[in-house]
Amino acid sequence: MKRSLLYAAILGFVGFVTSFGAHIVAVNLPTYAAAVGIGLAMIGVLIAVYDFAEIIAKPVFGAVADRQGMKRTMLAGIAVFTVASLLYLFIDPRLLIVVRFLQGVGAAALSAVSVALVGVYYIENRGRAYGIYNALKGAGYVIAPITGGLIIAKANFSAIFLATAAIGVVAFLISLPLPEPAATPAGALDDDDDFSWAGFFSVFREPRLLPWFAVTVVNMFFVGILFGFLPVQIHALGYGPVQSGVLLTVVAASYLLIQPLVGYLADKVNAAPTIRLGLLAAGISIILVPFVNGAALVIVSIIAGIGVGTVWTNTDTLVSGLAKEGKMGATMGAAGSFKELGDMVGPLLIGVVSQAFGLPVGFVACGVLGLLSLLLIRRTTSTPPPNRATGT
Repeated sequence: MKRSLLYAAILGFVGFVTSFGAHIVAVNLPTYAAAVGIGLAMIGVLIAVYDFAEIIAKPVFGAVADRQGMKRTMLAGIAVFTVASLLYLFIDPRLLIVVRFLQGVGAAALSAVSVALVGVYYIENRGRAYGIYNALKGAGYVIAPITGGLIIAKANFSAIFLATAAIGVVAFLISLPLPEPAATPAGALDDDDDFSWAGFFSVFREPRLLPWFAVTVVNMFFVGILFGFLPVQIHALGYGPVQSGVLLTVVAASYLLIQPLVGYLADKVNAAPTIRLGLLAAGISIILVPFVNGAALVIVSIIAGIGVGTVWTNTDTLVSGLAKEGKMGATMGAAGSFKELGDMVGPLLIGVVSQAFGLPVGFVACGVLGLLSLLLIRRTTSTPPPNRATGT
């Protein structure tokens, strides 16, 4: 039977905790830097340490969740994130890096397991569930900058951590009614599936998963470029902060709103062709960004947002369908690590190339590089074996 999408909405709010918590702090770090007296390099470190914690911890917590219980692991992650947020109120502000790392560890657990639970709870309407999950999670990227600015205007930087803690408490409470998935039946696991380093790393060597992990990296590569360097291009064209803010909001809206729709399509058709189309649209749009302006720039940017949103939801749906029995958490955790990797590498690469050869070359080179990933999946399909058990 098709399960109500309420669980997906609850898990989407859990995912919202990390997107909101990461960005409400990141976009307001200049205020912190001015108050504490740190430079631009340290701001970069404070942003990166959160992502670094997630890259390392997501697959670990995913594997732990497969063995120790998914709901229990997710709740533990929410608790760690919440306590870490409150910790800032009681320590020397110069120790923010410790808080950010601990927040990242908690976020790794709640994020990796919440996305895995969507795959566990839903089979027939899994695409729609992932569309709702990702739209709600992604809303944090849009709401956080505005909310953070208002909080600092009315209070101070410390109050941001009260807000993130409050969001964590709400997520914890609404997650309590979620059912704990049934344990994997005895004898269903391979000999190397016990929680060991060999079993942990085995998911990274799955031939069926590797091309889609690569696509995940490329898509997040595009996301990092779109939201990190599109503002740079807008500034280079002479537009002001108001126009830049409006355009980025429109792009974010297209990226979020497309996900429930393409999730619905993923339930109806094979996800692989849709992912290829999304990659193609995003890659071509990234290439075109430095050559258009005005209305054409708006259209190209929206198409790029639609492309990355399409790939995001449908790769989640596809990868969860290919996960081995008893390894949903580890598989989605590994996918989460690849997402964070792409999110870090994209802005870094376009920044280096643009510094050396100019911004147009940076956009074109990164767009072409992303399009080359289509070669990895040109003959790959997404159809998993029928009646795959997922622990429900």
